[in-house]
Amino acid sequence: MTAATPCVVSPNVFLHPLLDDAPPTNRGERREQAMLRTQAAKMCAACPRRGQCLTEAVTKFDVAGFVGGTTKRQRAEIRARLGVSVSPEDLDGFAGVNSGRQFNKHEIHRLRAANPDQPLSVIAAKIGCSVSTVKRHLRRIEEEGGLHTAPAAEPPSIDAVLAAADAVCGSRTDSAA
Repeated sequence: MTAATPCVVSPNVFLHPLLDDAPPTNRGERREQAMLRTQAAKMCAACPRRGQCLTEAVTKFDVAGFVGGTTKRQRAEIRARLGVSVSPEDLDGFAGVNSGRQFNKHEIHRLRAANPDQPLSVIAAKIGCSVSTVKRHLRRIEEEGGLHTAPAAEPPSIDAVLAAADAVCGSRTDSAA
């Protein structure tokens, strides 16, 4: 059994509203925010999963709060340095709109392009999802720049993300690698 990470053990620190990059409204909140960031940064630096956690927060998920030793604003700067973009959180899954299964929008597009005369219900049946899921993914591809959008390039490595974080946030600890 693996030991719980600091963010799981101390959610009161990592999920504190002052760590959401919201500007503090008074001197007391500024002090508390600085103290919370320092405490969270120390815990993240000692965490053996920091590299993986930060890499996923930079390359896969647009999350709020303090993650992998960084704030949301710092992760945005790291993404800019690495040329990475992530979609905002898709809250449909939390609202029960889908089954929780992930579908590859590029595969859905490929099937649609290969079978333009077939109803969307045939594509949905081939993949094992609903027609509304097929429509949603085709719509997202169009919103992202057209149906000819290529799949995303390989995400940056953990070392590349940590190097960018080092440039944005200051030096990293060896335990973060």
